[in-house]
Amino acid sequence: MGDVAMMVPVLKAFTMQHPEVKLTVLTREFFTPFFRDLNNVSVFPADLKGRHKGVIGLYKLSKELKELHIDAVLDLHNVLRTRILKMFFKEKPFFQIDKGRAEKKALITGKSFQQLKTTHERYADVFRKLGFPLDVSNPCFPKRVELNSKTISYLQTDSKKWIGIAPFAAHESKMYPLDLMEKVIEILSKTYKILLFGGGEHEIEILDRIQNKYKNVANLAGKLTLTEELDVISNLDIMLSMDSGNAHMAAMLGVKVLTIWGVTHPFAGFAPFNQPEDFAILSNRTKFPLIPTSIYGNKFPNGYQDVSRSIDPNLIVAKIDSVLNS
Repeated sequence: MGDVAMMVPVLKAFTMQHPEVKLTVLTREFFTPFFRDLNNVSVFPADLKGRHKGVIGLYKLSKELKELHIDAVLDLHNVLRTRILKMFFKEKPFFQIDKGRAEKKALITGKSFQQLKTTHERYADVFRKLGFPLDVSNPCFPKRVELNSKTISYLQTDSKKWIGIAPFAAHESKMYPLDLMEKVIEILSKTYKILLFGGGEHEIEILDRIQNKYKNVANLAGKLTLTEELDVISNLDIMLSMDSGNAHMAAMLGVKVLTIWGVTHPFAGFAPFNQPEDFAILSNRTKFPLIPTSIYGNKFPNGYQDVSRSIDPNLIVAKIDSVLNS
């Protein structure tokens, strides 16, 4: 989800700088709402569990795509499926992202520790390979969306500033410990309205418990469609997230995003779009010098399971107060 959301600001810049070009985004149907604010962009949904499953399915997909009379194919993800798809487009210009695997390996093995090219710039580079200049440094974001009556009724809106909090991530080593996150929520809920984001039965159960424990807290997980969730995110004053998809969803909408980093690190290039460096709250690298232990947070040595516990909840609260009241 995060990789798809990170595409949006790049595509937005492209459509503004090259309005004569039509783009067709090949992605899962679920992600279609991400692209709703983009001109000259349509979504072709890939049915990866149905008619487009497997190599034969990808061949069928290539035949369907060719019916669109596309002029070139740009692969922004460079994964197994897209590499197979490339075999069926030999007659078309086909450019793929350079993921910088060697640089990232040097980063996680400790051979270097420096900021790598951002994923957004790597996406932009693919368009540049095709011959289109692209500048993503002056972004334009959509306006806040007017919420529908269903959402307004559920949120019980008031004059408090809205903080979105997404406490989960794909890997637990990327998460801020839930007991500490609950302290953050407890303190912030005394001043602000807290909107909780997540998904899946287990996460919903945890977030419901937190919602029921504190005033000014609403759990949105499982309550809204993705479109409605994006509408709410566009109205946030700030999003507090892990290194996860929710951070990128908020950033693509121009919302301020404060991120908490566990065993991963912004130097790998996955920080949310257009956010100041000091909006990334990092685990103590003096105490845990092997950070980042991996690019995606799926690998770490013993003793690194809970590195973000080195971040004081009061530091997070103070940072949010500073951003919202500056």
